[in-house]
Amino acid sequence: MAAPGEAGLRPKGFPKLKNDTFLRAARGEETEHTPVWCMRQAGRYLPEFRETRAAQDFFDTCRSPKLCCELTLQPLRRFPLDAAIIFSDILVVPQALGMEVVMVPGKGPTFPEPLKEVEDLLKLRQKVDVSAELGYVFQAVTLTRHSLEGKVPLIGFSGAPWTLMSYMVEGGGSATMAKAKSWLYRHPEASHRLLRLLTDVVTDYLVGQVAAGAQALQLFESHAGHLGPEQFQEFALPYIRDIARDVKSKLKAEALPLVPMIVFAKDAHYALRDLAQAGYEVVGLDWTIQPQEARAQVGKGITLQGNLDPCALYAPKEKIGELVKKMLESFGTQRYIANLGHGLYPDMNPEHVGAFVEAVHAHSRHINKHG
Repeated sequence: MAAPGEAGLRPKGFPKLKNDTFLRAARGEETEHTPVWCMRQAGRYLPEFRETRAAQDFFDTCRSPKLCCELTLQPLRRFPLDAAIIFSDILVVPQALGMEVVMVPGKGPTFPEPLKEVEDLLKLRQKVDVSAELGYVFQAVTLTRHSLEGKVPLIGFSGAPWTLMSYMVEGGGSATMAKAKSWLYRHPEASHRLLRLLTDVVTDYLVGQVAAGAQALQLFESHAGHLGPEQFQEFALPYIRDIARDVKSKLKAEALPLVPMIVFAKDAHYALRDLAQAGYEVVGLDWTIQPQEARAQVGKGITLQGNLDPCALYAPKEKIGELVKKMLESFGTQRYIANLGHGLYPDMNPEHVGAFVEAVHAHSRHINKHG
């Protein structure tokens, strides 16, 4: 299928959705089986993904709606997943602010010129036209929504402000995030200025994805675990809350669908209660949290998502089935979306991913039928 510019594809007239199990679970409605998708389901563990990406720079791939669409669809050709998530990267937002990010093989994302001093904030675009800077993501969403032919819903996403800030100051991945955290202690006001700027861009970016055809949104606070409870309360949670509130009010104002929103704050056990009240329909969990404990903290009005240890997929298929059964019994099959507690790793066996997906469907159907 041609890219939107060529075919004139518009974010309307989308095919009718055939499998809405994921959306029903996100909204707390009853489902016949527990829906399942995987973070990084479009990833290097798939040989076809590696083949498609082989000759391409990572961010060039992100800027190609056609390639993003193809990569998003690949896992759905293999597995009966209940949702697709658009192939992109959280670091397209710092790029939209004018920062350079390169993907260095063996090292990961790298900022040649990270934010070192408070004055460096002046180098960032203070007003971002997301359609101009991130229109390629919107085109990818529209093209993919059409190309899915209503098979399953399409999830859009963004990184959350603290996680984005940590990369922008740190200059890449880090075991401690010490440079970024030092900003929070040394430059609290400048940190808040940067987090507010990121919040405004992320809000417009998420609304733009819904306008383009996304049917749900996930906010990734992947670096929440680097913060203690007090820092999380001051530098992460307020912006997570604002994004949910502002996205919803803008969707209403623009007469766009009020899609379900998911927040995934990795390792933020101490904040589950607050996250449950932050305005999101779904709270994503990493694998270090007991399902019963999470349910007790968030209450019955929130859908939970997660949280199998990704490394469980290295186990034999029978063992994966046992772990999935236990997980479903712990969470319950309703108000629940099965997922991993983090993304798939590049060396995982696709057949084991398939075993995970099929086990969720089979065991949840059995539990729903026989109790």
